[in-house]
Amino acid sequence: MKLTRDANGVLIAEFHSNGGPFTFAAQDHTEIVDAFYRISQDRANKIVILTGAGGGFITGVEWPSFGNVSDPGVWSQIHDEGVQVLENIANIRVPVIAAIEGRAHVHSEYALLANVIVAAEGATFLDGAHFAAGVVPGDGIFTTWSYRAGAGRAEAFLLNPQPLPARTAYEWGVVAEVVPNGKALNRAQELAGLYLKAPEVTRRNTRVHFIQPLKERIVREVGYGLSLEGASAADLVKIKGSQG
Repeated sequence: MKLTRDANGVLIAEFHSNGGPFTFAAQDHTEIVDAFYRISQDRANKIVILTGAGGGFITGVEWPSFGNVSDPGVWSQIHDEGVQVLENIANIRVPVIAAIEGRAHVHSEYALLANVIVAAEGATFLDGAHFAAGVVPGDGIFTTWSYRAGAGRAEAFLLNPQPLPARTAYEWGVVAEVVPNGKALNRAQELAGLYLKAPEVTRRNTRVHFIQPLKERIVREVGYGLSLEGASAADLVKIKGSQG
């Protein structure tokens, strides 16, 4: 994660892999827990913008890097980090804007924890890492999508994973604005400037107020969901082993 903060305290947190589109690996899964904790604790951050490099948000997963997910010790770490990263994003106590270009195909729940999502015309949302891959979507993807779009839409979206265009996400109420390709970050920065006109305590307390209902659902649901996901991951390893 590349972090840059301007003189006004607007922090841009950019996911990337070697400066290009971000492919999620196990080390990233570990490190972003601490990154978001530190972001949430730093009062010099006045607005946070989440985005991705190279014309994408999070584009893929490096599956082998996670090791043997049927091992309880391995899954225990994945479970804990999965819960902690969402709680840490939810604990950011200033307005959060997600600027989405290209593919938000993995961990789009991070973006849905923002107060506002600005998406480029060509952006697409997809959950390619769960049901399509043979495991339960239990890591908060259902919690966030059902909160933002409604349970029925979320269930259909997750059970039959297909790229969801930015315009459709806008119609669902998930995306706040759709802008021309290449302009999502610029628009997010414009919104940040607008939000900075409000007093700091007002900005902070508004984020705290707005995120509280979703935070409560994360605390109730994600640990349990990741336990179900872990059982399905172990079963998938067993099935693949019997076929090999």
